[in-house]
Amino acid sequence: MSIPPNGRRVKPRRRYDLTRRRAHAAQTRQDILKAAQQLFLEGGYAGTTINEVAAAAGVAVETIYRGFGSKAALFKGVMEAAIAGGAARAAIPPEERPVVRAMIAERNPRRVLEMHAATQPGIHARSGPLYRLLMEAVAADPEVADVWNQLEAQRLTGMRRIAEQLKNGGGIRQELSVEEAGDILWTVNSLAVYNLLVLQRAWSPERYRDWIASTNTRALLPGRRRPTPPNHRLSVHARRRD
Repeated sequence: MSIPPNGRRVKPRRRYDLTRRRAHAAQTRQDILKAAQQLFLEGGYAGTTINEVAAAAGVAVETIYRGFGSKAALFKGVMEAAIAGGAARAAIPPEERPVVRAMIAERNPRRVLEMHAATQPGIHARSGPLYRLLMEAVAADPEVADVWNQLEAQRLTGMRRIAEQLKNGGGIRQELSVEEAGDILWTVNSLAVYNLLVLQRAWSPERYRDWIASTNTRALLPGRRRPTPPNHRLSVHARRRD
């Protein structure tokens, strides 16, 4: 009995076609996110329509709704891509990204905080303009408010994972819980602090990075003195004079 000459090519072809479809879908998503980011930055959230995004990305409107579900969800996708450094990176689970993997593998708590601090200037520079658009739209659209809450919850979860890693490695002050340490990281590394120091006070990204690392180190790691309140630093003579 002879074997049909093409009998062994069926499954490889199906796998190849599936790979091509996935690659095409990933590229389409990247095109949509890139077009949406540009339009959101140019026209604002309220001033940008799904139809405009579809036209700029060269896809049907239904493709965007099928892939994202709503305009607010599309904006969330744009935000996540900016935070990650691109749509392709955003498609990779955070724990599998090179920088995060390096942080997870690091055993020196101080170095972990330095590595994380090094990521913050770039993240805020990329996502900051979009976050400001998001804050402007929150009051007018409840769905956008949900996006804001989801992004902040994701950021807090990430900070608590870092805190948990430090805690498990014995790198957090005994009096701090993982939740408290995560709250400190969530606050110090926030966009609000970046805006104050870099945008308003004109700190360089390098100075801001180093300040984050040193501030988190002093606040979280054991064996370091906490800053003394100003009134405690006054001499006895000065306190009596006042």
